[in-house]
Amino acid sequence: MNEGRPTGPKAKWWSRPVPVHGAQERDQETAPPAAEPVEPPSTPAAPAPQEASASAQAATAPEQAPEAAPAPQSAAEAAPAPEEAAAGVESASRVRPQPLHAPDPYATPPYGGPGPWAPAPPVQRPVATPPQGTFVPPGVASATNGAGVPLAPPHQQQQHQPQSHPQTSHWLQYDPWGAPQQPLVHPGDPAGGGRQKKGQRGTLLVGALLIALVAGGIGGGVGAYIERNGGITRVELPQAQPVDGKGRAPDSVAGIAASALPSVVTLHVSGAGEQGTGTGFVLDAKGHILTNDHVVEPAGTDGTINITFSGGQTAKAELVGKDSGYDLAVVRVLGVDGLKPLPLGNSENVQVGDPVVAIGAPFDLQNTVTSGIISAKERPITAGGEKGDGSDVSYVNALQTDAPINPGNSGGPLVDAQARVIGINSAIRAADNSAGLEGSQGGSIGLGFAIPINQGKRVAEELINTGKATHPVIGVTLDMKYAGDGARVGTKGADGPAVTPGGPGARAGIAPRDVITEVNGQKVHNGQELIVKIRAHRPGDRLELTVVRAGKERTVSVTLGSADGN
Repeated sequence: MNEGRPTGPKAKWWSRPVPVHGAQERDQETAPPAAEPVEPPSTPAAPAPQEASASAQAATAPEQAPEAAPAPQSAAEAAPAPEEAAAGVESASRVRPQPLHAPDPYATPPYGGPGPWAPAPPVQRPVATPPQGTFVPPGVASATNGAGVPLAPPHQQQQHQPQSHPQTSHWLQYDPWGAPQQPLVHPGDPAGGGRQKKGQRGTLLVGALLIALVAGGIGGGVGAYIERNGGITRVELPQAQPVDGKGRAPDSVAGIAASALPSVVTLHVSGAGEQGTGTGFVLDAKGHILTNDHVVEPAGTDGTINITFSGGQTAKAELVGKDSGYDLAVVRVLGVDGLKPLPLGNSENVQVGDPVVAIGAPFDLQNTVTSGIISAKERPITAGGEKGDGSDVSYVNALQTDAPINPGNSGGPLVDAQARVIGINSAIRAADNSAGLEGSQGGSIGLGFAIPINQGKRVAEELINTGKATHPVIGVTLDMKYAGDGARVGTKGADGPAVTPGGPGARAGIAPRDVITEVNGQKVHNGQELIVKIRAHRPGDRLELTVVRAGKERTVSVTLGSADGN
């Protein structure tokens, strides 16, 4: 509460010092040389008699002279009438007045602690200024100090102004309730300094805005360029390092394809106004290639067969032999060395579910590799029959696979996980052609069929060695129109009786109208299935047949005979 309070004698705000003869010289001797003048607040224009008496008492008391004169004042303020001074001296000599109220223990500003000789002046409360303003008599504003106190003439004010302080503070003359004055500024501030600082701040603000706009434009342009081009430098995308293809596992599709492709070829056949495309694979180093009979059929007897290897080399080939009943053919490539034969597997070891890979040239797209599994074994199928007399019908006890096979895959190898041939891709079951377009070819629906390699190997050996293949037979003619369960023996053959005299069937006791229901314990449902079962064996093999005659069932043993193909 008392921070900043002066430590020296306190000024008495309720009275003004009254000059006495010799008081001015005494004040100058006792007052501090560098005391800063303090302007008292405005007082009533007509002081009360008590104030005049108190002033006289203060003037007659030498010990309180410094306290009663806190700051130099103008000559007009410090020179009351001589009558007032005489009355004050006389009153002070008669009685010493007592304070009319208790001292203020808090020394409440702005008045400070009240003196013991007079009551504290009332708090000045400003009156609201009327709308028309406060009336100021002419000449008063220029003759007062802003607080309503008259100013002394310039020569008198300079006479009492202390010489030790070069400049009087304007802040001590500020009266918020007085007449309007000029704006207060710190002593020594140049005129117009505020406007100059405002101008500098405005310049700095404009410069900062310009810099921000330029930086934003540059940043936006750079960002747009980076967004469009992916960076400010050349774009290089990450990529795995190249590795040797031999790193694939041998039993993976890639490993199988890498091993088998060099041995697979594409055939382009033309002749007699027909042409076709198919696939084959190398059997030996002599240039023998196995394929389907229907692939080389367009060549006829004087057509051309061109071979394209997986590496792109081409060569001409000649027909060695073919058999339409097995749908197999062998051709030989000429003038080519370093052929790599494709190893052959054993179709008897194949199990349903084994993984397989089909390689070929579907729609003349050579070196096409597809994969799947073995879906079924010993699936009896017939293919061909375009000639109408049955001479071109092939009977196959096929391997079924879901590996995609399409036109152009015919004659290509179906290999196992060790890249060994287990079948020759020959037929597919295509979706029905609802459009009815002639010559249109359907694609794979996951039903592909391959000739077992065991049968293909035997036929290929016969074609290479003799130029023709032999078919196993039982020496009977079947009734292909029979609708019952099993294969029924007909009543007559094409050129003679239904059972060939002295043939394998006749020796086993088979008669016309007998119904064969099983072959080696496997059910037979029609004549085509019986032919497929028999052709799956070699001539000379022995079979056990279940025969029904007149409702009675019996088993007979038959040794297969041989008949020339075609």
